[in-house]
Amino acid sequence: MNSKHPKKRPQGNETRGKTATNRLRRVDNFVLLYDPHLLTRSDLLFTNAAFVDLGYGFTPTTTLESAARFRQLNPNLPVIGIEIVPERVTIAQPFCDEKTHFRIGGFNIPLNPKKNESIRLIRAFNVLRQYQEEEVTSAYELLAQSLLPQGLLIEGTSDPYGRIWVAHILRRTNRPTFSPEYLVFSSSFKSPFHPKDFQTILPKNLIHQVTPGEKIYRFFEDWKRTYQESLHLSIRSERQVFVESIRGLAKLNYPVVLQKRFLNRGYLLLKGNF
Repeated sequence: MNSKHPKKRPQGNETRGKTATNRLRRVDNFVLLYDPHLLTRSDLLFTNAAFVDLGYGFTPTTTLESAARFRQLNPNLPVIGIEIVPERVTIAQPFCDEKTHFRIGGFNIPLNPKKNESIRLIRAFNVLRQYQEEEVTSAYELLAQSLLPQGLLIEGTSDPYGRIWVAHILRRTNRPTFSPEYLVFSSSFKSPFHPKDFQTILPKNLIHQVTPGEKIYRFFEDWKRTYQESLHLSIRSERQVFVESIRGLAKLNYPVVLQKRFLNRGYLLLKGNF
């Protein structure tokens, strides 16, 4: 099935296809930190459940990099790269093996029923950004149908080099729907940190919501304020300013995760549905 069109027409549109080496490294590192058990569990339907990289682009760089990282934890992890453009799938075919596959597909991910294939994790980065806001819900509905219960969808947007990104973390319920867990903001601190920088890379269903009266707007206004307050402390590094600004958000009763293993690595986890 690697080089053949799936029986059902792929649902979705062609993306720009731009990619870069290590662009999604911090996304992979977050997954390994956030839910490593998901990548290793082998009970019931998870025995041969795959990681899916949806919309990997012109070259399979991100898919192959993720396969290498995740297989350090689970050497037998199946990995499937999905692209809606046939030429991109053809380019990726030389990199296929028994555990690595590249297929034509869209939000309705093509699986091989004869092999009882299933999915534990879907990463959809820099994909939905090119759609209309009202199309996000239907895309989620299709993705939920392919994912195992308790599996994860991480969907978001990064800058061209992956230095900053924002993503929804969604858990598949026992029904084919998603339960939102966190909105995650990530910074590598390779450039000066400021909360406003994240506004331009918000997921599609949020980027147009940063207007007065909206929940995400209030969040950014408060984060900018705690950021400014952090600058008045005896802090020297961008990382420390990031951490202190998030602690300030916690004092304002925002449901943020204060565990050092996330904060010190540049991850802000904001709980709930945004």
